[in-house]
Amino acid sequence: MISHIDPRTVMSASQQINPDMKLNKHNPEALKKICLEFEAIFFNSMVKAMRKTIPDGGMFPKNNAQKIYQEMLDMEISNSASSNQSIGIADMMYRQIKRMEGQK
Repeated sequence: MISHIDPRTVMSASQQINPDMKLNKHNPEALKKICLEFEAIFFNSMVKAMRKTIPDGGMFPKNNAQKIYQEMLDMEISNSASSNQSIGIADMMYRQIKRMEGQK
């Protein structure tokens, strides 16, 4: 499966996340960090979708505090999984963006 990612989309989104970070051809660390952040967001949305398939149950109904805590835990799991054990999306995006930058 070949997927094309427009580097302008990633770069404009990165400026919204961290406007102080200079993202250009000469700062590959910044691009790598943005790709890892995207992977964490993608992984988090995948975890949310998986969690929706689990039926609510138990003795006590979930309240807002539990829902918020669950969302925070899911985001931390996603960030940790992305930084420690990447699923490969960040590397694929990084290579594709670098390749597309070379074509300009």
